[in-house]
Amino acid sequence: MRVIGGWLLLLFTVSCQAEFTSWQSPRGLDAAHLGQALNTRSGEWVSATTLVAALADQPHILLGEKHDNPDHQALQLWLLQALQRERAQASLVLEMLRSEQQPQLDQWQGQSLPGESLPNKLGWQGWDWAAYGELVRWGLTYPEQLLASNLSRNEMHAVYQEPKPLDEQRYNPAAREQLAQIMQRSHCDKLPAERMPAMLAIQQARDQRMAVVLSTAESPGLLVAGVFHVRKDIGVPLHWPDDMAKPVVVMQVEVGSDLPGAEQADWVWLTPAQPEQDYCAQLR
Repeated sequence: MRVIGGWLLLLFTVSCQAEFTSWQSPRGLDAAHLGQALNTRSGEWVSATTLVAALADQPHILLGEKHDNPDHQALQLWLLQALQRERAQASLVLEMLRSEQQPQLDQWQGQSLPGESLPNKLGWQGWDWAAYGELVRWGLTYPEQLLASNLSRNEMHAVYQEPKPLDEQRYNPAAREQLAQIMQRSHCDKLPAERMPAMLAIQQARDQRMAVVLSTAESPGLLVAGVFHVRKDIGVPLHWPDDMAKPVVVMQVEVGSDLPGAEQADWVWLTPAQPEQDYCAQLR
């Protein structure tokens, strides 16, 4: 009865939390399941607060985003705050932070944070601070650890110069083909064939690093990264330690996009969509 009572109390507490409704993206606001999460195994759509209840006892969570959708970053903060109310979040791991920034992160962990100068003090580069600043501040304030999970520039250069082939024990032929297609599309179908091995090696090295950082961090831990990095069939889960339970994968997906299946994610969280933008137009 004590276990059942505790679970009912958790459901009651989570149900009292407000659903996220402060959408910024304009497309798909009338979608039937907007803001809900799809359990890819059962096919059931549930509320965001029910998703929180399902994730609250998970030691490791991978949360995949579309980088240019502000609703994804806002939902990440909402989720972390909701989880924090249920249990202490021990670690937050971000793709947006490189390994050479860890000393600065450690220096500011749990300290009184400066205002506009914080990104400079952290060596923040390459990502929109307006999108991720609040997430970084939260990670420096509440968890025990805010951890960088991306390769340093020097590490990335070294991988590029001496690329290692994809590990055939981890990547099956379909996964290798999928990654090659993703790399080609991300380079506007203009990636020379001779550069493909290096791009695949960098992707592999980044996913390996994210897996190491999250699996060795204090738990419960949560990784925020691009959707391709968190996918069960091609990303971080392939490099997860064999003696540990696999992390739960939550993918944030825009209305109108194809919904991932259970082979890619455990949960699909539906959000409004940003206006379509052709990033390759100027290269044609």
